[in-house]
Amino acid sequence: MSERAHPPDDIAPEEFFTRWIVNAVNTDEHRRSRLGDTRAVIEFELTGEQGGHFTVHIADGQVAGEVGPSERADLRVCVDITTWRALNRGDLSAPEALLRRRLKMAGSFLLGLKLHLILG
Repeated sequence: MSERAHPPDDIAPEEFFTRWIVNAVNTDEHRRSRLGDTRAVIEFELTGEQGGHFTVHIADGQVAGEVGPSERADLRVCVDITTWRALNRGDLSAPEALLRRRLKMAGSFLLGLKLHLILG
């Protein structure tokens, strides 16, 4: 298994959710295989400068991303930009961010537990 690719530290959230993660997952057979038969809509709310709402759709072994909130998210993740960048760099794990209350989730707890496995 190859090491997980990390996005550039200064990547804009819109670029990350609409292009980077989509390309990283859809072109990596190992990542795609981890998706399995997962079908989910995940909304990310990033707070702070450059923040906003971003939605990731997972279905048929593929990932698609878009700007904006989702009317029907299976999981909602709220995190500030600084924490989001630390998570992307691998400086902070999602469980640690949850325990420190730097990341909040609402919706499918099981999907939240699998999030780093299917997207990371």
